Amino acid sequence: MIGRILQYTVLFIATLFFLLPVYLVIVTAFKEPSAITLSSTWQLPQVWYWESFAQAWTAFAPKLQNSFFLTITATILSALLGSLNGYVLAKWKFPGANIVFPLMLFGMFIPYQAVLIPLFQFVREIGLGGSLWGLILVHVVYGLPITTLIFRNYYAEIPDEMIEAGRIDGAGFFGIYSRIVFPLSVPGFVVVIIWQFTQIWNEFLFAVTLVSSPANQPITVALAQLAGGEAVKWNLPMAGALLAALPTLLVYIFLGRYFIRGLLAGSVKG
Repeated sequence: MIGRILQYTVLFIATLFFLLPVYLVIVTAFKEPSAITLSSTWQLPQVWYWESFAQAWTAFAPKLQNSFFLTITATILSALLGSLNGYVLAKWKFPGANIVFPLMLFGMFIPYQAVLIPLFQFVREIGLGGSLWGLILVHVVYGLPITTLIFRNYYAEIPDEMIEAGRIDGAGFFGIYSRIVFPLSVPGFVVVIIWQFTQIWNEFLFAVTLVSSPANQPITVALAQLAGGEAVKWNLPMAGALLAALPTLLVYIFLGRYFIRGLLAGSVKG
């Protein structure tokens, strides 16, 4: 009993420590600009100031549509391509497969900064520089290693007898995928979609570098611009941060349990 009490006490303290930045963001977002001082940083607002969210929403509204279009399109494309890659690498063995797969995974460990300049030049050369489609292409390519890894490990648990049965019935490559593999892929797609949606929505470096047109910039760039300038009204970027984090927060609240189930799917053999 004493050990259990100590365990939960430590977990409670760790949770409070982790939530301190969240508390600071919330209380600052609801304070008037004149009430934000170092001495009152941790104090609750005496007057709850909602105008910050209205101003942040006005600045974010044009960028919100860009972020949803970017995130949804890139997530769907990277999930579908990763599913096909995982299907090929798990069930259609070909010469050099053991070399291709590690090379694809190597892309997960390449820092964004290391390829930023050649990537910018490449996107510009193919005529997609400064557009959302260029940013979508980059996120799809950068998402392929992790989506391929997840689907390849998931499809490895599908019995080979099911694939052989499909071949005997006359199904080809896409027939087996569409009738056997794809219907069994729901847990894998849930994991990949949640992961990619979060990563793409929160990404900033590619967005601020590859998209030069203000009309095409996503919400993370707009959030950075809220804090620009010499005199910063900290209530405004804090309110913007809460609005920008809301979509990913809702995704994890409503789909978090399926994310864990999808990660564990196929991990235990019965």
